[in-house]
Amino acid sequence: MTSSAAMLGPCAMDIAVTRDVMERIEREARAAHPRECCGILLGTAQRIERIVPAANVHVSPETHFEIDPQALIDAHRAERNGGPMVVGYYHSHPDGEPHPSATDQAMASGDGRIWAILGKRGMMLWQDDPLRFHALSYEVVEV
Repeated sequence: MTSSAAMLGPCAMDIAVTRDVMERIEREARAAHPRECCGILLGTAQRIERIVPAANVHVSPETHFEIDPQALIDAHRAERNGGPMVVGYYHSHPDGEPHPSATDQAMASGDGRIWAILGKRGMMLWQDDPLRFHALSYEVVEV
């Protein structure tokens, strides 16, 4: 059985992200401030098309994030039943940079999924490779 993360493979080329996804993540981050927002990225190996906002259930949501486990279960179940692929996750660093923090790196599973991190100076995409995060380039596209 092939996992969706394995299907992503190394991302040597740009990933497309819809303008709607970018705008929704920015709105989620503003609404959650000063807490970190978080959620799930859906789409294909070449394109992030949707997000599923999730509750940040971490006990310290101002400095950490933990996606509500039920949201993860639901997204993976929907994918197995023919729904959109879970390509990764997003979260915000309300007053920080859009780079993986030491905590992000410690908590990462190395599963190859994409992490979108929105900081005070914009958003960056990262691939969670087994040894470390790799920055990805992306292009904002219309729907």
